[in-house]
Amino acid sequence: MDLLIQTAGSLVAILALAGLAWWMKLGDAPALDSEAAVRRAAAEVEDGFDPVAADFDGKAAIARDAQGRIMVIKRHGNRFAGRVLGPQARAGVWQDPGHSALRVDSGERRFGTVFLDIPAPETWAEAINRLSVARDA
Repeated sequence: MDLLIQTAGSLVAILALAGLAWWMKLGDAPALDSEAAVRRAAAEVEDGFDPVAADFDGKAAIARDAQGRIMVIKRHGNRFAGRVLGPQARAGVWQDPGHSALRVDSGERRFGTVFLDIPAPETWAEAINRLSVARDA
């Protein structure tokens, strides 16, 4: 009988803690589902990065600022990770029958490849691949 009471008490305590975590909105997976969310995430990644253009699919985003820098952002646990892309970055359009998506390789092995299900992925791929072109000073 003591084991039954102890088990029931533990179950009640677990449910109470789960309810408290839910009420406090702990553990929610963040989403990149609006321009405001992308703006906040970009500011978390790099102070002063202010997007003037962005596309997002809820799980990842790509943004360009007024200086022409391009940032790719992805969810990493319950936070965001991002990189301002440099000349080593490469992008392409991933094709599936009736569907295409943007594939971005930041050039950093630890960051990995990011896939974005966005409209007009070709435009972003061209802009990213132009980052590797040498520029005159």
